[in-house]
Amino acid sequence: MNRLLAALVSMAVIIPTLVTGCGNPFDSAVSFKHKRIAVAEMIQETNDFSTVLTGEENFRSESLLRGEEILPFAKKEKLEIGGFIKAIEKNGRGSVEILPILKARSSSGGPLERELYERLKNDIISGLRKSGSLDGVYLALHGATGVDGLRDPASDLLEAVRTEVGPVVPVAVTFDLHANVTRRQVELATFIIGYHTNPNRDQFETGYAAGELLLKTARGEVRPVMEYRKMRLLRGGGMDLDFLPPMQKVFSEMKRMRKTAGVLCVSTFISSIWQDDPELGWSTVVITDNKPELAAKLAEELADINWAAGEAEPLETHTPSEAIAIARSKTVGRKFGCVVFCDASDSVGTGTPGESTWILKALMEEAKDLVSYVPLRDQEAASDAYRHAIGDTVTVSVGGKLDKVFNHPVEFTGKLVRKKEGRLGKAAVLKRDGIHLILTELPDPTSRPGYFGDMDLSLWKADIVVVKNLFPFRVFFLLYNRGTVDVVTPGLSNIDVFTLPYTSIPRPIYPLDKIDSWR
Repeated sequence: MNRLLAALVSMAVIIPTLVTGCGNPFDSAVSFKHKRIAVAEMIQETNDFSTVLTGEENFRSESLLRGEEILPFAKKEKLEIGGFIKAIEKNGRGSVEILPILKARSSSGGPLERELYERLKNDIISGLRKSGSLDGVYLALHGATGVDGLRDPASDLLEAVRTEVGPVVPVAVTFDLHANVTRRQVELATFIIGYHTNPNRDQFETGYAAGELLLKTARGEVRPVMEYRKMRLLRGGGMDLDFLPPMQKVFSEMKRMRKTAGVLCVSTFISSIWQDDPELGWSTVVITDNKPELAAKLAEELADINWAAGEAEPLETHTPSEAIAIARSKTVGRKFGCVVFCDASDSVGTGTPGESTWILKALMEEAKDLVSYVPLRDQEAASDAYRHAIGDTVTVSVGGKLDKVFNHPVEFTGKLVRKKEGRLGKAAVLKRDGIHLILTELPDPTSRPGYFGDMDLSLWKADIVVVKNLFPFRVFFLLYNRGTVDVVTPGLSNIDVFTLPYTSIPRPIYPLDKIDSWR
């Protein structure tokens, strides 16, 4: 009777447990203890040669959120944190609590203001402290973020996080493909995962991979070990696009390596050439499940493949006048779309101010008859134009206010045909002959057609469209683009590494120096 009673009691405990999905008490492999994981983001790509510091307003134009407002925003945004949330929801089985601390994302620019960085870092550390006991930390970072007067802020932040949570709690880090990975970052992070596309199209997937691996690590299902190799490679890979040679081979090889037993993740980091750091150079990072020899072997092999791709020549470039001549030659193509001028020397996507007037000046002198859209960041001019009524004739002096080394002011008189206020502050469109000058208070890389659509400017009606990024537009403008011309002028994002004012990078380094090996 006592045995029967004991059995009935046991069944009374077991059956509700199984029905509610809380796990099988007889199978520890599927019984998950409650886990608590903190999440924070600080993403901005820095051009070290820019003297225009990045402030809080630049973050607010993208996202600057704290606490519980982060998760619903991130789910809609579908970038790194959105992917991380999806991984936890799918694999967490209701047993994982996400503790959102900070979401700070800015457009590219000059180094962060030191006070702003310290404030954002303190927000993260105080958030970790208030979170109590943690089973993991996820940091969505860029890897090429600079701070005024501080070297390697990613390591600085990781040092502070480690001091707060200790050496045992797993810390997952995701980086942009253009991160400059340093030895100290590798020592401090449990693992680092990078984007696998350029132009970047897999931020969500990268966050998902980090969430999945971090959860497995926290549960003790895997023991990540990470190996990295730093290459004395400054520039290479042609256009660095993942779907075109020579980098296509690199990314294909990474995909093959990820299928190797025991491999958890493989990444290549094509460091931005507009950084000036003692550890600057391409990197490979391989993470395995407690197989350090395998990780080291694959990191070396991947570095060899990257080095072979480094010999490919960069973009073919043209002067503004040459670009206009090319656009004129595309008579048929312009009837069914536009010619896209990549302003390679003032690429906001790489951190420049976005106020170059070189292409605008050439259009004013040589192409007034062509319909052109020219974006330009100028807070004073945008605000001045915005105060006028639609239809007014407005004269503004544009450019040469932030970068006075390469850029020179140009006077432009045009009819105010559009104005609005949004995430880029006040914006106005001035039309002079066929030239449409788009003025905004804050910079934008103009990587997507929506930038022009928001100002009611149809890409079908343009002959020439100027963009301020090097790679993303090549994918997102495919529908409209009938020819890309990469335009080089004096500027802060010159793609010729031989002209950049490096003072701190390691030497020798290819292609500045003739060397035979990445080691």
